Amino acid sequence: MRSTRRQFGIATLALAAWPGGLRAQAVWPSKPLRVFVGYSAGGAVDVIARAVGQPLGTALGQAVVVENKPGAGTNIAMRALIDSPPDGYTLMLVANAVAANPTLYQPAPFDTARDLTPISLVGRVPVVIAANAAGEVTSLQKLISLSKARPGSINYGTPGNGSTPHLAVELFQRAAGIELTHVPYKGGSQAITDTLAGHIQTVAVNALEVQAQVKAGKLRVLAVLSPTRSAIFPDVPSIAESGFPGFEASVWYGFVGPAGVPAPVVARLHAEIQKTLALPEVKDRLAAAGGEVLPGPVERFSALLASEKARYEKLIREARIQPD
Repeated sequence: MRSTRRQFGIATLALAAWPGGLRAQAVWPSKPLRVFVGYSAGGAVDVIARAVGQPLGTALGQAVVVENKPGAGTNIAMRALIDSPPDGYTLMLVANAVAANPTLYQPAPFDTARDLTPISLVGRVPVVIAANAAGEVTSLQKLISLSKARPGSINYGTPGNGSTPHLAVELFQRAAGIELTHVPYKGGSQAITDTLAGHIQTVAVNALEVQAQVKAGKLRVLAVLSPTRSAIFPDVPSIAESGFPGFEASVWYGFVGPAGVPAPVVARLHAEIQKTLALPEVKDRLAAAGGEVLPGPVERFSALLASEKARYEKLIREARIQPD
């Protein structure tokens, strides 16, 4: 009995410590939610934030407003999130940069474990390596053989130093034992344009960005860097099928809040996001963006953040990668 009373007392104090106590807990949410996106409107993260945000708002009975805050590799949006009240009304849809930036930028702009509250993993889009359809690089095996014969002779463009596709190919080089030459751009579209023009041989971007050029027969996807095939490139082998089982380099997405979001609010948000991800229209919109939903417990997302941070930290330090 004493133990039960003590546990009840602790729970009551915890709720009372949150502004509004039990009453606030009962009415949350009582106003619109904001979702920060650290990229410009129209990009993959923005599209996914809006695809999930609209039905999530309907489920919560409040509007979910997406706010684009591009710049500094998403660090501007991240700082705005961290400085927000931890009341569950301000979230951010993050991607791999949240795990890479604490090492990529020095001094570290934030600490994922200290400054953030993981809420829910949302989905992933595979990184792809593509080549000019008229070029000599006709397959992943050809890329590997050419690179081994002439180390550094095959170049690849990416959206920039420290971008997820850049880090993905750096990881792949180590797995394949090859040496490629990185050509960073200020975005994926310019890298794709130069691949089409023959200025560079290959390009690494997320799957959605090359879809139109692949359909037009101008680009050839050599492999999707995911354990399974992509829905938008069903005929392209996965990296596992290409001789690298266990290797994965996808762009993943998830919702986080600032540190200290109350556990009952996290639980409610997580539950409603999981329901939203199960909606056919949400699955279809993510599939159209080249991705797939990844439902699962909060602990799965927390573990992913920790493991990806450790993986990127090792890679960035060993390869001496610097941000643009």
